[in-house]
Amino acid sequence: MKLLVIEDDHETAAYIVKGLQESGYVVDVAHEGREGLFMATSGNYDTLIVDRMLPGMDGLAVIAALRAAELRTPVLILSALGAVDDRVKGLRAGGDDYLVKPFAFAELLARLESLMRRGTGAPTTTKLNVGDLEMDLLARTVHRGKQEVDLLPREFRLLEFLMRHAGQVVTRTMLLENVWDYHFDPQTNVIDVHVSRLRQKIDKGFDKRLLHTVRGAGYRLSTD
Repeated sequence: MKLLVIEDDHETAAYIVKGLQESGYVVDVAHEGREGLFMATSGNYDTLIVDRMLPGMDGLAVIAALRAAELRTPVLILSALGAVDDRVKGLRAGGDDYLVKPFAFAELLARLESLMRRGTGAPTTTKLNVGDLEMDLLARTVHRGKQEVDLLPREFRLLEFLMRHAGQVVTRTMLLENVWDYHFDPQTNVIDVHVSRLRQKIDKGFDKRLLHTVRGAGYRLSTD
């Protein structure tokens, strides 16, 4: 899942980004309204977090411009303005939810999860399965058979991407862009290291291997 945070307060933005990354999300940041509008319209984001008071272009104006451009990405508004009229204005401008500062990160995360479940109104997948491997996206747990698999946040994101593309060959470029949010090759063995650790956790001790290396191409998660 890829999120965009539009927040001019650098300390608040860093706090949000750190928590979201630890929760397994890919996060981009903009600190100014027009910059955020440009990124939101040019990037492929699952949800936007928009501060109401922004330099250059007010947060509500950003949201209104997005809706005028028929971009329906869910938007969570952050604001120190908590009066009923303020919340109503935010929702009428095109926001999908409104969270008043200061806030607990756990509540922000819960509201984001709720927005993403609502999404376009279509049923949202909350569990992924490949053979006897199951991932619960809401509880953020992984089991193989009856055994729980303990994964670090990056490993969880890596496995989620592989499970969403089960049976397909996933290239290194796809992993760099979608799991690490790199749009260049860092010339390191970071992918090999993480895939090796993930393979140890989901395949070691089981008769059937699920994570396969496709020489010269990438990796494939499958029961074949």
